[in-house]
Amino acid sequence: MKTTNRNLKLLFATTILVVFAISCKQTTPASSSMPTDETPKTLLVKADGTYDKVSLEKDSIVIKVMQTRVKSLSSFPSIAEGLEENLLYMEKMADQAQNEGDSPDIILFHEFPLTGYSSGTRQEKLPFTIEVPGPETKRIGKIAKACDCYVIFGSYVRDAQWPDHILSINTVMGRDGNIAKTFWKSRNIKRIYSDREITTTTIEAVRDTYRKTYGLEEEFPVLRTEFGNIAVSTVQFDPFIFSAFAMRGTEIMLRTATLFAEEDVVYTAWVNDYYSAMANFTLPVSTGYNAGESVIVGPDGKILAKHPSKEEDGIVSAKIPIAAFRKNRTIPNYALEMTKPVFSQYKQEIPINHLEMEKSKLPKTGTEMKLLLDSISRYDPPKTAN
Repeated sequence: MKTTNRNLKLLFATTILVVFAISCKQTTPASSSMPTDETPKTLLVKADGTYDKVSLEKDSIVIKVMQTRVKSLSSFPSIAEGLEENLLYMEKMADQAQNEGDSPDIILFHEFPLTGYSSGTRQEKLPFTIEVPGPETKRIGKIAKACDCYVIFGSYVRDAQWPDHILSINTVMGRDGNIAKTFWKSRNIKRIYSDREITTTTIEAVRDTYRKTYGLEEEFPVLRTEFGNIAVSTVQFDPFIFSAFAMRGTEIMLRTATLFAEEDVVYTAWVNDYYSAMANFTLPVSTGYNAGESVIVGPDGKILAKHPSKEEDGIVSAKIPIAAFRKNRTIPNYALEMTKPVFSQYKQEIPINHLEMEKSKLPKTGTEMKLLLDSISRYDPPKTAN
């Protein structure tokens, strides 16, 4: 793979950021019922460089990435019809994955295979979400059981514990057809639009309540499976997040971020020494969006498989020698102690817990979300779109 000067600059910048990642101190105190960030009672990272895992079932595994079209529930005559059509398409693609080439051990769908993306206010979007668990996860669980593999998909989710919040969650269905794990989105990318911000609720936006509800170790959870340690994320351009997952023992980072940048996936895998796959949906080239071209990348930054099209549906497949990769492996070597003085003085622009508020006060639109972030920004003036 040829590396351009631009890519070398990106690599250098990303490496520097990741080196600093783990030393960052939180800028908002944790809830009084939780241990401080500096002295957590839960063991999150082992000091000797090892990490928890379970025995592997096989030496090599097969990952298949589903690059498929996206159809928004808002475009159908009814939500039920939309969910049914999208579920049928997921079943069709999974059947194709099972019957073409090597049988998959992990099937990765993109961020919106069930619901698509719907515009509008918070209340207008909420009906176009699913519940987890729910009838859709039962149906996808049947796919996983029939294929005898893990099936992973993203979706916008509603949850009675989080009234009026729209959650971005990746669900992992186990080989037995049951939910093996759910992964909340860690944080939203900010300041990429000049007139709005993303309104979905992430861990960062409600961190203290999230910790109380699920536990500190669930901020960067790792699913330890017989096929390797996996994590799932919809985050983009955020080396801190991905290095934290690496330190927690992730071996395969599965990603569902829409309209991604290939460099982000390549260098994240390379710097953090793990395999990574990105599932993207398809759109016509005429839209101008960076759709398609789903990819699987090795820990050396080499692309193992890539779909050639931005607008054609298809399957990207790669075999991973997980046993050989795991042998004598430790977590990455970061310059934590060296960089602490820098990060002890750093303040992130938007305070953590910024959506810890009454549901009636939650921003209803992307414009209102921008106004909220502008009003609480620690920067003067507030940061603008890149």
